[in-house]
Amino acid sequence: MVDRLLIAGLMAMALALPSHFAFAQDATPQTKPHSVPPKGYPAAPLLSTGTTVVGEPIQYPTSGPAHVTGSIVTLAPGARTVVHKHRVPMFAYILEGEITVDYGAKGKRTYRAGDALMEAMDVAHFGENTGTQPMRLIAVYMGAKGASDVVPVR
Repeated sequence: MVDRLLIAGLMAMALALPSHFAFAQDATPQTKPHSVPPKGYPAAPLLSTGTTVVGEPIQYPTSGPAHVTGSIVTLAPGARTVVHKHRVPMFAYILEGEITVDYGAKGKRTYRAGDALMEAMDVAHFGENTGTQPMRLIAVYMGAKGASDVVPVR
């Protein structure tokens, strides 16, 4: 139930983004949040950025009306994803466990429970659960109707 409420909240935030922007307006590197919620509003910001983890400017598809998809990704210890890219911006929040993502020439990064990130878009990568317990993350894809969220790379 908590997972569904968190996904609903993240999706509501994503829908509030202006869908007509082709680029995010803040092109600073990923940082902890710099905005403070209004007094009395029970929010703890997770991330504020205009770039992906590898420094790409966030680009929203303009091929159709805005469309947001929320998913929970689960990997067993030792399991890994296929090598892939994202055609739309993807916000991720690690719920439990850890995942190491290999970005090829851009290096590897390990994310643990409580970490938030904007995933690489045009850099092929794969994730592997390098921990001892299942890894679960919430992925929120902020795209356009008809745009592919995840594209396998051969």
